Amino acid sequence: MLFLHILGSAFAFAGIISAQVVDLGTAHSFAVLAGSTVTNTGHSVVNGDVGVSPGSAITGFPPGLINGMTHAADAVAAQAQRDVTAAYVDAAGRTETASLASELGGSILPGGVYRMTTAQLTGTLTLDGAHNPNSVWIFQIDSTLITASAASVILINFASPCNIFWQVGSSATIGTTTIFVGNVLALESITMNTGASSNGGLYARNGAVTLDDNNVDRHRCAPMRTTTTTTTTTTTTTTTTTPSTTTTTTTT
Repeated sequence: MLFLHILGSAFAFAGIISAQVVDLGTAHSFAVLAGSTVTNTGHSVVNGDVGVSPGSAITGFPPGLINGMTHAADAVAAQAQRDVTAAYVDAAGRTETASLASELGGSILPGGVYRMTTAQLTGTLTLDGAHNPNSVWIFQIDSTLITASAASVILINFASPCNIFWQVGSSATIGTTTIFVGNVLALESITMNTGASSNGGLYARNGAVTLDDNNVDRHRCAPMRTTTTTTTTTTTTTTTTTPSTTTTTTTT
């Protein structure tokens, strides 16, 4: 644990400088996008578009609710999948900031690119934005991402869910009642167990996205903005006027 806290301090500056946001392209509007099927059980609420390509099946809505558009095996979904593939390749190819052990629970991490063979989250992972809203986190996971029941990802110091990316080399499984944050780019499938929530998009390139009484929110994630700061220098001129004094002498 001490190592991870030291890691956070040591790489805070380097991580913030080096990591750049991953461009999701047209997939940005999707909260859920699958390669084969999207299936839902129960009263899931999805805030954002839902799509599938090249598969065509989207089932379980209703009783689930989609606050967005639905695209099944159409041109929009196909383009979004191409953009997800590009984003996945981009995230996987970034130069790592540090290698981590598989267990993320209890860690406090600044922005950066983190590499691990598998990822397990038991308890709480804290992502520290260091008061920079443009901090970016990219997790490069060779195999699976699995969270335990009631796990959570917490953001502090202006960390943004828009700038968190989980590149998963196989499948992701989000445990029961987990509070998850970030965009999941999985090569295979994504499973959300009962009561779990995700603040970020769920993108499965080849397999299914499976929901079960979940909340998935993509609408809160706006595109990264570029902020321009203009500094104006004002020059002040001070003029001092000295009155003239005239003395008159009268001789009698």
